[in-house]
This record gives sequence, C-alpha cells and structure tokens, in this order.
Amino acid sequence: MPKGSEELTNARKKEIVSACASLYETMGFKDITIRDIGAKTSFTRTSIYNYFQTKEEIFLALLKEEHEAWSEDMEELTLQNVSLTVEEFADRMARILEKRKCMLKLMSMNIYDMEVNSRLENLVDFKKAYANALQVVSCCLEKFFPNMNEDNIQEFVYAFFPFLFGVYPYTSHTDKQLEAMKLANINYPGYSIYEITRSFIAKMMKPFEQ
Repeated sequence: MPKGSEELTNARKKEIVSACASLYETMGFKDITIRDIGAKTSFTRTSIYNYFQTKEEIFLALLKEEHEAWSEDMEELTLQNVSLTVEEFADRMARILEKRKCMLKLMSMNIYDMEVNSRLENLVDFKKAYANALQVVSCCLEKFFPNMNEDNIQEFVYAFFPFLFGVYPYTSHTDKQLEAMKLANINYPGYSIYEITRSFIAKMMKPFEQ
C-alpha cells in the first residue's frame, strides 16, 4: 500500500471501484480488464495494484458498496415507517431492490470468481457488509411483523437471500437469449425486478398479515 493519508487511499479505491461500475454498465465481467479500469481513473494503471491485486477484488469491493447502499435504504425504510402491511412491505422492498440492478447482476453471475480470487481481508470486508444486510432485513421484519418469531424470521431470510441470486437472470435478457427462448417455445412472461420481487415477498409474508 502506498504511503499517504487514509482519506487519500479510500478516495483512490473509490475512484477505481466507480470506474469499474461504469464499465460494468455496458461490458461483461470477463471482458473488463485492469487496463480498462485504469483508463477511466486519474492515475496510472499500474497504480491500481497498490490498492487491489486482482480485478476480482475490485468487483468484490463494488458488490460490498452495493450491499451497503441497499442496507442504508432498508434502514431508512425502518426508521421512516411506524407500521406496514404485507403489501406495503413487499412494495417498498421491491422498489428498493430495483435500484440495485448492479448488485443483483454481480450476485447471479460472478460471486464465486470474485471470492476465490480475492485476498482474505477483502473477502471478510464483503462478508461483513453481507452480514449487515441480513441483520437489517431481520430488523425490518421484527418491527413490522411482531407476530413473526425467531424461526419465522430465519426461514424468510434464508429463502429471500438465495432468491436474490436468481432475480437478475429471470428479469434481464439479451436479444440473443430472447430469440433462443422464442425458438425453444418458452413462454417468457417478462417480469421486472420489481414485479418478481414484490410477488415473492408478498407470498412469503402472507401468513403474517395482521
């Protein structure tokens, strides 16, 4: 790690991760290189290696940021509402998640590569953000649905988080994929992130409607 203030180090890491996020909007994980990311920063490509050893570490840092942003929105939901019905809760959760398309895309496609090719300390940082998201969702359930016991909450969390890994593939398709489904006679309903998430949460929470 180069010498300098912690503030400068964090700012440069943020710039690298932001450059990666920008590229990921139009390019695939496997197509993006350290050179591509470096070209969008204000310092040399080789300087990136002072902060991240692999491109997977950069993507993992991006996924960590996405989880932190999601958790912040969930915490705000909890603070701003005294009570929510099942339908209202499902709607708010789905609206929050539809803003996290990058997170859902990364979770569905590349998380194994990111974790395997990152140093332990980077992986621990991500896991802390992931654990916090688990806790934030659990706190939402505790507040808005007091009739849920500890087992009910755990059952929801361990159904909901695995569900998230499949949201992107079922809601986002290339023209080639759509053509293949058409030729294979697959009747694809075309759900959005909001629609598929709201429906899932509403069905999971229906037994706890007050």
